[in-house]
Amino acid sequence: MNFKMVFNVIGRICQTAGVLLLVPAVTAIIYSETTQLFALLITAVASFVLGTLLTIICKTKNHIIYAKEGFAIVAAAWIVTSVIGAIPFVISGEIPSFVDAFFETVSGFTTTGASILTNVEAMSKSMLLWRSFTHWVGGMGVLVFVMAILPNISDRSMHIMRAEMPGPVVGKLVPKAKDTAKILYLIYIALTLVQIVLLWAGDMDLYDSLIHSFGTAGTGGFGIKADGCASYSPYSQWVITIFMLIFGVNFNLYYLILIRKFKAVFKNTELRWYLVIVLISTGIITANILSISGSFSKALRDAAFQVSSIITTTGYSTTNFDLWPSLSKGVLFILMFSGACAGSTCGGLKVTRTVTLVKSVGREFKRMLHPRSVSAVVSDGKSMSETEVGSVNVYLTIYMLCIMVIFLLVSFEPLGLETNLTATVSCFNNVGPGLAGVGPAGSYAAYSDFSTFVLSIAMLLGRLEIFPLLIAFFPATWAKRKKAAN
Repeated sequence: MNFKMVFNVIGRICQTAGVLLLVPAVTAIIYSETTQLFALLITAVASFVLGTLLTIICKTKNHIIYAKEGFAIVAAAWIVTSVIGAIPFVISGEIPSFVDAFFETVSGFTTTGASILTNVEAMSKSMLLWRSFTHWVGGMGVLVFVMAILPNISDRSMHIMRAEMPGPVVGKLVPKAKDTAKILYLIYIALTLVQIVLLWAGDMDLYDSLIHSFGTAGTGGFGIKADGCASYSPYSQWVITIFMLIFGVNFNLYYLILIRKFKAVFKNTELRWYLVIVLISTGIITANILSISGSFSKALRDAAFQVSSIITTTGYSTTNFDLWPSLSKGVLFILMFSGACAGSTCGGLKVTRTVTLVKSVGREFKRMLHPRSVSAVVSDGKSMSETEVGSVNVYLTIYMLCIMVIFLLVSFEPLGLETNLTATVSCFNNVGPGLAGVGPAGSYAAYSDFSTFVLSIAMLLGRLEIFPLLIAFFPATWAKRKKAAN
């Protein structure tokens, strides 16, 4: 383990976090929020100074990042960033409990959107902007952001992207990983700016447009109103719906569109299944809630919004879907597991894994009926290797085990089976709202510090797709040290 490299990168992360805190600090200046400005600036300065000290003390000429260092850096960076991001909430007194502030910040960076706040409208403008801005930064990945803007990052940093980007496979768009990170962020920024303009052209002011665009882009879903997005116009709701779906698509496909490889996009199996799942789910829920919605247009709008919100793990809401019929709630609960596309900003299993699992089950049925037959799992017209299929099955096994353990730990809370189960599933899949006590009209405020911390870890496990966090704390990761030329 190249410890100097690890702490050097962590130092850069601290420096970056310090600079990012200046964004809500500007908001605090605009709205004359003195207490919040002090909290943000003192945290920003302390973070930047700490980061600078780490980069100086751990200066190294060896910028090569191997898999071991990649996992360690990713796990440490997300924990450190979440701790730094929580401090302004505590200093300003808006979230006095550090455990609650840590939960809120982890929820932001992991783009979950689960909140312990019971009166979000009482929060200051600058702190609300910081909450949503963490969505935007965490959506594409904290370290991918650092890779895109900082020099002297080795091309072996592809190990960081593979550990941090959601999905079973992450590849380079261009030969250099650093250039890949830049392309991804340019696409990300461009789509965010388009949404800001479209929302601003409707019934939202610039501040509201920024908040909801950050939340949509990162598929996070922190809102600034008690009723979520219900009080905004149908136009704004449709814009958010469409952009939630857009940000649920693999960003590699947008690059293919830019270089005019349209056939590769249209032939993408995951994209087709993603759209089919959205259409079918929207159709079922629209028909199911038609009698209680008052009109077909409202039923369709609410159904499309909630399906897009849940499958992309954004978590915005236009209505209290906890009051919907059981069928509609059942569809949304299933979508919590599915997630959108790999390589997007979404959580969950991802559609590609779901499709692979379904196809592998179908193959096993064929083998039972025809023991001598040879069949393969096909994706995008290519046969998947047994290693690829096996890795998906292993991931599903660990995924279910993690949910079971987290659910058992949270079950000490006397909040009911539905609340605890959906809280676990929602946090682990980075969705945000669940059902019952943690539904769109509720919050996570009723949980004890222990359960709040457990759910914070669940969000980190889900966002980093389990392995980086587990491997980082696995003794073998740190047992053998490699001598690095400094």
